[in-house]
Amino acid sequence: MKRQRLRRGFTLIEVLVALVIVAVGMSALMGALSSSAKTVVYMQDKTFAEWVALNQIATVRLKLIQSQLPPTGNTNGDIEFANQTWHWRQEVVDSQVPGIRRIDVKVRPKGVGGNNDDDNANWYVTVSGLAGNSLGTPGQFNVLWDAAPGNGLTPPPPSNPPPLGK
Repeated sequence: MKRQRLRRGFTLIEVLVALVIVAVGMSALMGALSSSAKTVVYMQDKTFAEWVALNQIATVRLKLIQSQLPPTGNTNGDIEFANQTWHWRQEVVDSQVPGIRRIDVKVRPKGVGGNNDDDNANWYVTVSGLAGNSLGTPGQFNVLWDAAPGNGLTPPPPSNPPPLGK
């Protein structure tokens, strides 16, 4: 005569295996959520850094109202924005077009990447803009955008355009 065993629940081994599966799944989920939160914070900081750079370019352009073309060279500084201190580096260079200068602004949180402004690492954003008063008198210069460096400006070819209305 065989005795029949009544099964009323899970064995201890089955419960332990289920707990291990749940623990592995939860740790993977927590890792994904943590990574997502870090990405959101980084993207928020990157957005703030871009706003700081755009504000710096706008500040340089506002000085043009007073007829001050920005001086060429490098400047840097710190600014408080969104409850955080940001370090910016600005480079102003002449363009091929007379009266126009290019402004490159790099921004990162203060304390990130050390105090060396010459390195190109750890900058969150680089924003470029143009500032100037005018492109010049029409017909005065032709800009060869695909020319070799240093040969960007050439005088216009001699021509006598037909009078208007004919």
